[in-house]
Amino acid sequence: MVDLCETLESTLRKLIKENGLKAGIAFPTGCSLNCVAAHWTPNTGDKTVLQYDDVMKLDFGTHVDGYIIDSAFTVAFNPTFNPLLEASKEATNTGIKEAGIDVRLCDVGAAIQEVMESYEVEINGKVFQVKSVRNLHGHNIRPYKVHAGITVPSVKCDSQIKMEEGEFYAIETFGSTGKGAVREDLECSHYMKNFDVGYVNLRWAREKQLLTTINKNFSTLAFCRRYLDYIGETKYHMALKNLCDVGILKALPPLSDAEGSYVSQFEHTILLRPTCKEVISRGDDY
Repeated sequence: MVDLCETLESTLRKLIKENGLKAGIAFPTGCSLNCVAAHWTPNTGDKTVLQYDDVMKLDFGTHVDGYIIDSAFTVAFNPTFNPLLEASKEATNTGIKEAGIDVRLCDVGAAIQEVMESYEVEINGKVFQVKSVRNLHGHNIRPYKVHAGITVPSVKCDSQIKMEEGEFYAIETFGSTGKGAVREDLECSHYMKNFDVGYVNLRWAREKQLLTTINKNFSTLAFCRRYLDYIGETKYHMALKNLCDVGILKALPPLSDAEGSYVSQFEHTILLRPTCKEVISRGDDY
């Protein structure tokens, strides 16, 4: 899994012509497996190997001048899981179709849930109705802020908030054979500076130095431990924890459904322009 992520990330850096905070990778490569839905990437030294029966969510993004494209798809080699993948793919496409200027978010969520939960998948002789994961959402995106405060639900809800012209939205859905709800799980790899954090008096030089490095290389973009290793940081774990404890950073642990379940994900980023709805993450190959 480390090899897979590093290959993808080195390719992204070349294609986007990485240039400090002007252009580059927007957040860590998510490659969550099976019941893990999101926010998992291998830390340095992790020996996890992708297997034939794994369901892998590949979630990655780029940015230019802080304008982020957020995208994800799911890979499964065993055709048993094809209906599960198809459910979240079609649910995401439905969310894109329903989205638009002045559209209520509750209507988008209801349409997504209806499509997602019309699917079922048979695994080892047992049939599961695919559930729309209710506590993972799409979101609007602002410069250098991948989750900008508005959530795009993937289930029926009461939100009367309307989508607005000129906004970027990540439409993402998660289909699960489990409970349809996730919880924090496993060792943390993802971190992000709190967007609205003010001045905090730090006591130790190592914390100050690490924060300076984070500000210079990531600002408020999400990062992971491997990215700190990549830029040459060492022995940073205590300082990283302390920056989380005082509220400057936010730890984003992996999110998992019930053990033994399987989760799939598809995601695109859209821009609601005055005259059209542009899917800016969809190319000829996706």
